[in-house]
Amino acid sequence: MDEDDAAAISFGTDGWRATLDVFTEPRVRIVGQALATTFRDRGKDGTVVVGYDARETSRGFAEELARVFCANGFDVVLPERDTPTPIVAWTAKEQGLDGALQITASHNPPEYNGVKFIPDEGAPAMPDLTEEVERNLAEPESLPEDEHGEVTERDLVADYADHAIDYVGADLDGLTVAYDAMYGSGRGVTDELLARAGADVTAMRDYLDPDFGGGSPEPTAGKVGELIEDVTGGEADIGFVNDGDADRLGIVTPERGFLDPNLFLAAMYDYLLETREGDVVRTVSTSSIVDRVAEAHDQNVHETAVGFKWVAEAMRDHDALFGGEESGGFGLTDHLRNKDGVMLALVAAAAESEKSLDARVDDLIEAYGEIHQSRISVECPDNRKGPVLSDLETELPESVAGVAVDGINTVDGFKVRLEDGTWLLMRPSGTEPKLRIYAEAGSADRVEELLDAGRDLVKPLV
Repeated sequence: MDEDDAAAISFGTDGWRATLDVFTEPRVRIVGQALATTFRDRGKDGTVVVGYDARETSRGFAEELARVFCANGFDVVLPERDTPTPIVAWTAKEQGLDGALQITASHNPPEYNGVKFIPDEGAPAMPDLTEEVERNLAEPESLPEDEHGEVTERDLVADYADHAIDYVGADLDGLTVAYDAMYGSGRGVTDELLARAGADVTAMRDYLDPDFGGGSPEPTAGKVGELIEDVTGGEADIGFVNDGDADRLGIVTPERGFLDPNLFLAAMYDYLLETREGDVVRTVSTSSIVDRVAEAHDQNVHETAVGFKWVAEAMRDHDALFGGEESGGFGLTDHLRNKDGVMLALVAAAAESEKSLDARVDDLIEAYGEIHQSRISVECPDNRKGPVLSDLETELPESVAGVAVDGINTVDGFKVRLEDGTWLLMRPSGTEPKLRIYAEAGSADRVEELLDAGRDLVKPLV
């Protein structure tokens, strides 16, 4: 392995992602060898599942990973078609496999690809695993041919779908659903699952297009105009959209259009607590309205750093019922400690069939008040991010924007809780030379005041 390869391969959340001029077949094989070595060093020598998304190059990269693992003595399960990441993760967990790999760049545009690696429990890889893989980067090796593993190709969706139907146990007869696959791996999976449960489903962008229509398969309000128009226009009771690998979920309602993921998290947790009990996990940048739901039901909230791997870890450590983040990732601990936009669509549809999500959110706002949240960015060189956050601890005043400071949280950046229940968060961008400033309050005007105060705190320290 030369220096260029070593410099090009860097790991973030779950694995390695890059543009296709960097994410090349030889480098994928290097990563495959590092993963095989790591798995073997951890006592794994059986079977792994290697999945892939709908990008043009993904199946080929998956086959390369399979070859490397087979040459290292592992058997490999390869899906018949591109498959949602949560289904690949669930398969590894449910079938007792050594782990899962998924070729995907998730919501990134088509000129990207990546590889996620998922341990045997189906949860995201934690830093200790990522760091071990980085240390093991090396050119591919091969055992003698008679010790090579075999590849078995099969459908992964059927068993998962049976499980999902049994897990939710809902009859969606009479519910109309609009589903936007964004040309991703949720097509023919999320919509078919909803239909099997009894819903009348209309799907859009539900055919294979490796270029995702020339955009990026990200489930945000600005990218799902047709879905919003259909649902708010009365053509469906509810709308769902998955990202490219279907681990994230966006929701559209008749009254609100694209539903704020913070409100969805709170509404779904409230729904789950109608028949179950357990704590909830959220990231520091996720709205505290879910905290009020938990308090009303005598449950606890566990706050983590941004990134679903930290949410998944806390879901395990606290045996939580539910976990989520404001970017549209949600998970159910007793199903899969990972983001699952397929299962959550089915659970949300079950909730909608009993009482509309709009009505559920109305009830939350009536009980706990409105929430407004926004963020801004402040230019900050990478080498100043750490010092600025450290300096905040000594520079922080007793009050912010006229309200006394009630406490601070430094689990990820610097979060200031104020006595009126509002908050301000300053944390570094992971991809740009900027600090992000988040604020939450009961009105948009108050959010702007908090963001201005946050900017005034941070700028002199940069």
